[in-house]
Amino acid sequence: MAKRDYYEILGVGESAGQDEIKKAYRKIALKYHPDKNPDDNSAEEKFKEAAEAYEVLSNPEKRQRYDQFGHQGVNGGGFSGGGMSMDDIFSQFGDIFGGGSPFESFFGGGRSSRTRKGSNLRIKLKLTLEEIAEGVEKKIKVKRLVTAEGVTFKTCSTCQGQGQVRKVMNTMLGQMVSTTSCPNCGGSGQMIDQRPPGVDSNGLQYKEEVIPIKIPAGVGDGMQLSMSGKGNEPPGGGVAGDLLIVIEETAHELLTRDGNNLIFDLYINFVDAALGTSLEVPTINGRVKIKIDPGTQSGKILRLRGKGIRDINGYGSGDQLVHVNIWTPKSLSPEEKSKLESLRESPNFQPKPGKNDRGFFEKMREFFQ
Repeated sequence: MAKRDYYEILGVGESAGQDEIKKAYRKIALKYHPDKNPDDNSAEEKFKEAAEAYEVLSNPEKRQRYDQFGHQGVNGGGFSGGGMSMDDIFSQFGDIFGGGSPFESFFGGGRSSRTRKGSNLRIKLKLTLEEIAEGVEKKIKVKRLVTAEGVTFKTCSTCQGQGQVRKVMNTMLGQMVSTTSCPNCGGSGQMIDQRPPGVDSNGLQYKEEVIPIKIPAGVGDGMQLSMSGKGNEPPGGGVAGDLLIVIEETAHELLTRDGNNLIFDLYINFVDAALGTSLEVPTINGRVKIKIDPGTQSGKILRLRGKGIRDINGYGSGDQLVHVNIWTPKSLSPEEKSKLESLRESPNFQPKPGKNDRGFFEKMREFFQ
């Protein structure tokens, strides 16, 4: 599914300044924060979506690339919302809330350790140019950590199921209270009571799962897609991590990709270049006939509009560029050499830009047939 526009996500215009972008993000982050919306996956997705938009629009260089090239201009460069963990997202809050953890002031403490998220999984997926051009649905096998059946839990005796421990320190300014994740249960509030053989100490085991995934048309090499909740599950329950799919584009036998455009190198003999001809060239959707005008020079580029790759953001399709190259034979028979030698000094055989003698090249065509 194509990503939403970053400006639309934050509810600002394309001319918005940094202060307006920061203010808009702060509002959304507070609204959809997981601690205010426990067990609400849609709120978490909006929270992460806003973080991705802000990560790009708050960076002048990334924002310039995004304004010019859209999502493709920044996704290939490394950032993708699915590539950031919740901790990564929280780490960017320093410039939004003025340092420290914003949730100490807004929610009465640090981020709840009870809302836990599993680690992300990353896989590489090879796609042909044909699959990229049209979009494709794939079924992929993934081994992910899940909570094993038969595992039983008991309440953590250290934190009494709270997932947090409070520590009181006496200072010159009086008593200071700090709250940290429970070191015994890791913040889950639970401990493993019983577990079957083959299950790790966290109550997790690997399970192979076949996951269908729809790849949109126009993805590029190195681009990263994300499937929420298809990564590893966390110990003691919580939200599963994400599955990150990194695209690998396999080379095509005849076509070369340049952004959304495709390039094909066409080789013709100089007789066809001089007299003109019609011939077929391959495209991503099959062969099409093109016309070579009389007097075509080596290096000319013919454009087949709309025969390239569909833009991933829905801005139409690229073109196919046919690069014309004049092919010169490397070996000739004695008879062929003799005929060409007889034509070497012909006035019509000398370079005359914009001029040629059709009768002369008709004879050349008969010679090579």
